[in-house]
Amino acid sequence: MSDRRKGKTAVFASCIAIFWPGAFIFSFPGVMGPHWQQTLGVSRAATGRTLFFVLAAVGVFMFITGRWQEKIGPSKLAALGALLCGASTILVGYAESIAWVYLWAFLMGTASSFIYIPALTVVQRWYPSKRGLVSGWVNLAFGLSAAIMSPVFTRLLGSMSYRGMTLLLGLSAMGVGLAASSYVRFPEWKGPLQSSAGSPPALSQRAFTLFEALGTRSFWLIWGTWAMAGAGGIAMVTLSVSYGLSEGLKVDEAVVLLTAFNLTNGASRFVSGYLSDLIGRNRMMAAAFFCAACAYWLFANLEGLLGWAVLAAVVGFAFGTLFAVSAPLVADCFGMSHFGVIFGLVFTAYGFLAGALGPWLSGYVLDASGGNFATVFSCLGGFFFVSAILISFAKPPEAVES
Repeated sequence: MSDRRKGKTAVFASCIAIFWPGAFIFSFPGVMGPHWQQTLGVSRAATGRTLFFVLAAVGVFMFITGRWQEKIGPSKLAALGALLCGASTILVGYAESIAWVYLWAFLMGTASSFIYIPALTVVQRWYPSKRGLVSGWVNLAFGLSAAIMSPVFTRLLGSMSYRGMTLLLGLSAMGVGLAASSYVRFPEWKGPLQSSAGSPPALSQRAFTLFEALGTRSFWLIWGTWAMAGAGGIAMVTLSVSYGLSEGLKVDEAVVLLTAFNLTNGASRFVSGYLSDLIGRNRMMAAAFFCAACAYWLFANLEGLLGWAVLAAVVGFAFGTLFAVSAPLVADCFGMSHFGVIFGLVFTAYGFLAGALGPWLSGYVLDASGGNFATVFSCLGGFFFVSAILISFAKPPEAVES
């Protein structure tokens, strides 16, 4: 197989490997939230904490994955993630309390870490001159999977038993992930990374170590952006269906909000990744975050399924942009030699703060206020507005110092 074909295969396999973790993280809690509330007898705040455990696992294991990847390689890590993804989904079918759901969430966050960091690193090493584009493809699969699977999850829940559904989904995720993982591999050539499969590098770049990156202002600006924008984006996963139901929509209508969010959450990852190669990472992210802030502030002032779906889609676009453009921005700022470790540490903001500031806090406020979504949406809009300001100043350190 030629280098060019191997590169394309690695990108395709990375997209396939991340598909099921994306579907479970960005869609499953939103669709299953009302079911868990009814069958387990818990509140909205309790189901809102589900994503906190996903993100807590991400915060812990994204950094660890970056280190493990340098020792055992991306393929083995992706295979481990596929096994964990499928097994945890089968396990949640036996949930008798919300604690079981939290365990599933933590394991799913761990599984996604084992796949996401290797997938992003592999595709950027194959195509370092097109980092935004290939990162966008991986993130497209990560986010768009939820839009594809949201109506599927809803139909399966209505047509078969909950336990049977989780068994089917778990086995499917495990099989697909294991098949794809064997192709998630670095280029085999020795020496400098190449600008595209089979061609020499276009330019050299200083490689920062983890501790050098931690000493820059840009790292902490990106870290803060992940905490704020991550909270504003991930909250929509649990809020969308609940908001639709609170406004009198039927379940299949309320799921449209989640589907709209996930459609743009997926599509924007390719579009914004590609555009960031042309107009710049910071401009792309700042514009998307500002639009998301406005969307949240308008939410409680609009009526009707179409208007709500459009606003949810705007938030989804910004959330997808966060994922798609941050990875190449980190690579631009600090190089690829220690990308996995540095980007993994950036993810601690998403893991440890975004879940608490987003879904968990939103669920608490809703329970305390009797379902006042206007207050929640106002806060989430503020998070995105702050993110737009922070990311505008996150430049490659050489550019900042000059």
